[in-house]
Amino acid sequence: MLKSVKSVEPGYAGGNVSNPIYEQVCGGNTGHVECIKIEFNPEEISYRDLLTVFFGSHDPTTLNMQGNDIGTQYRSVIFYTTPKQKETAESFIQELNDSSPDGRPIVTAVEPLESFYVAENYHKDYYERNKEAPYCQVIINPKLEKVQKQFASLLKTNK
Repeated sequence: MLKSVKSVEPGYAGGNVSNPIYEQVCGGNTGHVECIKIEFNPEEISYRDLLTVFFGSHDPTTLNMQGNDIGTQYRSVIFYTTPKQKETAESFIQELNDSSPDGRPIVTAVEPLESFYVAENYHKDYYERNKEAPYCQVIINPKLEKVQKQFASLLKTNK
């Protein structure tokens, strides 16, 4: 986990259905996206650092898909809770677009967080409980290795 991140909770946001369940969200008809809620100490890790890891650990240039997962529920989105977060995220995206070596634009949306619905319990600590599952081996492990290599200075150390 990243330094100064207090908690990470899986859930759903950005849609038009109250209290959605996974089966509804993965059907793509609720408008929600599968996402996480991060609680962090901004005195110890910056919002920009979180954005750096976010953009460095997935492909923000593919519309409505991540890997083999396709649909609006897999869109790249940042839900902000303050005007400063919105401003920082939009500025960060502009910087990435301005420095893109291949010219592929960032399609990550920046939207206000209106509601966050906690995912079902089986989503919590999914990777820890399913490390040998094919999805974890093929999709999650390479992302974890990338984060551990590129962002080592932002990771908590086990003491």
